Amino acid sequence: MKVLLIDDHPLILSALKSVIQGLGDGVTVVGAASAREARETLAADPDFDLVLLDLALGDAHGFDVLTEFRAQYPAVPVVVVSASDRSSDVIHAIDLGAMGFVPKRASNDVLFEALNVVMSGGIYVPPMTLRSFDSDGPSGTAAAGAVPTALNTVREQAEAGEVQKAPPLASLGLTPRQTDVLALLLQGKPNKLIARDLNLSVETVKDHVAAVLRALNVSSRTQAVLAVSQMTHQGGLNAWRTPPR
Repeated sequence: MKVLLIDDHPLILSALKSVIQGLGDGVTVVGAASAREARETLAADPDFDLVLLDLALGDAHGFDVLTEFRAQYPAVPVVVVSASDRSSDVIHAIDLGAMGFVPKRASNDVLFEALNVVMSGGIYVPPMTLRSFDSDGPSGTAAAGAVPTALNTVREQAEAGEVQKAPPLASLGLTPRQTDVLALLLQGKPNKLIARDLNLSVETVKDHVAAVLRALNVSSRTQAVLAVSQMTHQGGLNAWRTPPR
């Protein structure tokens, strides 16, 4: 596995390199200390398996770089590694196509889990996302209706000390095809690619996506990612597998 690590803090760059190389003997980590250096690295060799991106770069806004790389290198998953753990930043990153978000204060084990989830085709969302919703609004309070019912339910269970060992798929009442669509939706794939992978029409996929969102009681793909990730308790979507083509 070849990883591009983008961070403009030398000590953090060095520390993250050491941690990621600990994933195994076959891991190669290339560091880039700026957005410009990262662009040049990818232009010279786009054959990377994963990009880890810090949002606070000196020469560019991290979200702009994320948008750029997802557009130019759609086959390369990008995981944000940030000093922030604000829900607004997590949600925005997932909206822009990030396959994961790992706060820098997370443990090495969490980072390993996140990378394994992403490399297996899932999306990693940190468990603290729900807990920080209440302070993420523009004036320090959550916007009305920002947390859908499915997420509220999971938060209530967490606060009550309940642990779910697996996503309650049966309780969602999804058909096998809707489950296939959800699995691909959680990989960040648009309707057109989901339709191609499942040999369905785009209109049929839209119907399935709408049914999935209703089942989760959410109104957007990002809310679906957050809801399902919290249902897995660990924050990662490693319980999902890519359906056969």
